[in-house]
Amino acid sequence: MRDIEPVTATDQLRRAFGCFPSGVTALCARGDGEPLGLAASSFTSVSMDPPLVSVCIQHTSTTWPRLREQPRLGVSVLAEGQDDVCTRLAARTGDRFAGTDWYSSDDGSVFVDGATLWLDCTIHEEVPFGDHDIVLLRIHGLSAAPDTSPLVFHASRFRSLAGI
Repeated sequence: MRDIEPVTATDQLRRAFGCFPSGVTALCARGDGEPLGLAASSFTSVSMDPPLVSVCIQHTSTTWPRLREQPRLGVSVLAEGQDDVCTRLAARTGDRFAGTDWYSSDDGSVFVDGATLWLDCTIHEEVPFGDHDIVLLRIHGLSAAPDTSPLVFHASRFRSLAGI
């Protein structure tokens, strides 16, 4: 058995949390006619009835305050090969949608073309906790492409799933 270390630094936690692979989502909407979006890897299903998912957003996000004001939010679970889309959506500066094919619903949700899952959502509840907001999103509609492999983030880099 390994020795358990006391938690003393955020870098230590970041390295530890990186041991758990996750998918990557794009959380996007149209604001003032332009697409707004961010990348989030802390995404999970929550409930079937009502249909809910959650995403965690850092308090320091400058995009989330603008996204939370939109009537609808699109969640796109990014697909293998969309590393560059994720990197742009995670950037603090620049055009986050440059070179990204996307489309918008009439209600303002924005979806990344080529993803493996698209969810049309509204905010159900927001809970501030620690240095993040836990955001529960109610799903109103979806489209899924289960044969499209997801983008996987593990140990601070993108990876691919291997077939068995």
